[in-house]
Order: sequence, then structure tokens, then C-alpha cells
Amino acid sequence: METVEKPEETIPGNSSRLAGNPNWGTATVVGVFAGLLYGGSKEASASVSKDAEVMLKMGSTQDKREQHRLMRDAMEKRFIRVTRGSLIGGMRLGMFTASFFSLQNFLAETRGVHDVFNVVGAGSATAAVFGLILPGSLAWRARNVLLGSVLGATVCFPLGWLQVKLMKKANEGNSETSHHGEVTSGVGAAIERLEQQLRK
Repeated sequence: METVEKPEETIPGNSSRLAGNPNWGTATVVGVFAGLLYGGSKEASASVSKDAEVMLKMGSTQDKREQHRLMRDAMEKRFIRVTRGSLIGGMRLGMFTASFFSLQNFLAETRGVHDVFNVVGAGSATAAVFGLILPGSLAWRARNVLLGSVLGATVCFPLGWLQVKLMKKANEGNSETSHHGEVTSGVGAAIERLEQQLRK
């Protein structure tokens, strides 16, 4: 009789944190920095057309002081736009990442299982909440909540499946012991498995 492979990982009762759950703080910091980079680069690329207008104005005047003032004003405005875009992008993506991973960890702790449905539920709820806070009428917000919920679940299902599979692969060798009888870390076990595969 064949045994069926279970797609979820059961958590021992004595663990304070589920094995394989992403670290909320690290994910939030990465999200903030990614948002800073994205928001700043988006504003920097959007200000190229405004720089062309400044160059046209500079070409129309022969006064060096006026050219210097125009260039300084353009650089100050560009700096403010890029800084503002970076801060807003970092705040938005950081809030999204923090709420997503905190919901995912909460669902995993509540259910006692780390599987695809935690990721799907967290993605759906987070996208729905962010759809709710978008500006617009009540009907527009209701549409955004529904669309965000469906889109969040649709995008997060394959990502959750991939996360569970990668987590299983990484934790595969954690229970194995090394040649010296010590329990190896996830990286050490992965290196040992790779060495064994290369020897075959």
C-alpha cells in the first residue's frame, strides 16, 4: 500500500515559532529598502522630461547667473521629488510586507500548520485591506476590495506552493546527522546532500 505525501508541515507543540516561517522583521526591512529603491528610481526616471525643459530654458538665456540659478533650482526640485518618492515607496511596500508576513505567521500559529493556504489567506487579506484604503467612492472601494482579494489569492497560491516546496527541500537534511554524529544546519545539510549526489 502506497503512502500519500502530505503537503503541509506539522508543528511540534513545544516550538515557540514555526519551522520555516519567514522572519517578520527581516522581511519588513527588505520590503522597506526595495520600496525605497523602486520609489526613488521611478521618480528619477519621471523627472527626465522636466530636466529637458530646464535645458531648453538654459539655452534661451545667455546670463550665466540665471543659468546657474535654473540648474540649481532644477537639481533641488529633482532631489526633493526623488527623496519623496523613495520615502513614500518604502513606506508603502514596507507596510504591505509587514502586514502580509504578520498575517501569514498569525495564520500559521493559529492553524498549527504551515502550508499554501496561510500564504493565500495572508495575500488575499492584505490585498483586500490595501484595496480598501485606496481613495474613491464606497462602490469603488468595494470593487477594489473584491478585486484585491481575488488577485492576492491568485498571485499568492503559486508563490505559497513554491515557498512550501523550497522549505521542505531546505529542511530535508535537518534531521540527518553529519559524519561526526552532530546535527548539521540547513546549509550544511544541503552541502552534504550536494556532495553525495556528486559522488554518485
